Amino acid sequence: MIHFNFIKIIARHEWATTFRSRTPLALFGVLFTVSLLSAVTGWQYVSRFNQQQRSAHQEVHDQWMNQPDRHPHRVAHYGYLVFREKSPLSFFDFGLDSYVGNSVFLEAHRQNTVNMSEAGFSNGMLRFGELSMAFVLQLLVPLFIIFVGFQTVAGLKPNGVLKLLLCQRASYLDVLLGKAAGLTAVTWALFLPVLLAGLVAGNLLIADSFEAETLLRILLIVTLYAVYFLVINLLVVGVSAVSKSPKNALVLLVLMWILFFIVIPKGGQTLGSALYRAPDKIAFENAIHEDVSQQGDSHNPNDPHFAGLKAKTLKRYGVDSISALPVNYGALVMQEGENISSGIFNKHFDRLIGIYKSQNAVSSALGFIDPYLAIRNISMSLSGTDFDTFTAFQKQTEQYRFEKTRLLNQIHLTRIKYQNDNKQRVSAANWQQQPDFNYKPVPVSKNLATSALSLLSLILWIATGLGALTYISSKREYQL
Repeated sequence: MIHFNFIKIIARHEWATTFRSRTPLALFGVLFTVSLLSAVTGWQYVSRFNQQQRSAHQEVHDQWMNQPDRHPHRVAHYGYLVFREKSPLSFFDFGLDSYVGNSVFLEAHRQNTVNMSEAGFSNGMLRFGELSMAFVLQLLVPLFIIFVGFQTVAGLKPNGVLKLLLCQRASYLDVLLGKAAGLTAVTWALFLPVLLAGLVAGNLLIADSFEAETLLRILLIVTLYAVYFLVINLLVVGVSAVSKSPKNALVLLVLMWILFFIVIPKGGQTLGSALYRAPDKIAFENAIHEDVSQQGDSHNPNDPHFAGLKAKTLKRYGVDSISALPVNYGALVMQEGENISSGIFNKHFDRLIGIYKSQNAVSSALGFIDPYLAIRNISMSLSGTDFDTFTAFQKQTEQYRFEKTRLLNQIHLTRIKYQNDNKQRVSAANWQQQPDFNYKPVPVSKNLATSALSLLSLILWIATGLGALTYISSKREYQL
């Protein structure tokens, strides 16, 4: 039977004991300083980066708008650069941002991948990780909990205090739950306000405004980190309870930290890559080129597919030669080639994304044996620095490229005569009226759906932690 009064008394005692000691406050001071440093540098970096991207975009847009009157197909090959800005909360969790590209060149007949990642310009230190608020909260706060809580129960055994508590009508489960509640309250009181203040201030400094979805993301991040801290506290109290001395508890907890935060994450990444092998960039592009050649090559006058297109077009307009068509046949051929290459690219790209998602699913599944992987996946997703955010940008830029090329081909089709095609020009107003690229972020509902496995694993970790404390309390040998 659980006695809530005893749990409350024990939790309050744990709270008071923790704050009477200088060690927890000193450790918190160090982590607070590191968190503040990572937040400030993150704010500055993301703000400067986004400003550079906007400036570069404006320069490219001005060059596009200032083109003279020219042939629409030359405009299509002139190309357009699109730049990816970082999300307002990316300062909190860098996620994959440093490893994926930041700009893509859009042109007719060719699908380019996103390039210019920070990792490509780094000196190799990036592989050791970047200092961010998420890094501090995910990896270093658990160390704080370990060093503060390793003796919560184990420290009561050598001096007989645990026996005295159990003689006061408090059950062993009351003691464990009280210790866990007190330690969790300390962790929440110290770190959740820092997290909330950092997220709010960072968003205001970077975005200059508060959107409803951003506020929802902030509340979800704070709530889920609170759950994560609860899981770590339950683990620490459970290990302390089964250890015969504080020294044994500390050694075991440090070994668990190494396992959870170094061994399993690295092993999961390696396992995912081994189970689901992705083609390299050259193999990916060669496969697309082969499929395009087989389905229809617009540059080959004897290609069967385009021979069929010619026959159908002549029949539809009731003429016997290309020159007699009321539209420009060359534009029809180019748009058909665009349809083929774009469709094949999307098919191969979706297949590649499926492979990467399968690799990521391995890490998500390992969240059931490692809470760090669960919170890492959720944190990246809600911060807008996850894999889905990057692929959404890649797909939207390809869709924009296709539509931009299609509109130019339509101008070519209707306003350029087939005879003396390449010597004709049209007004620059035709492409100046085209809409600019506008990236649509992944909605938070989709982020949560993608992170469903990680959310479930955190919930199961809480249930497992409480179940473990209940099991430990039923074993008399752990009470002495």
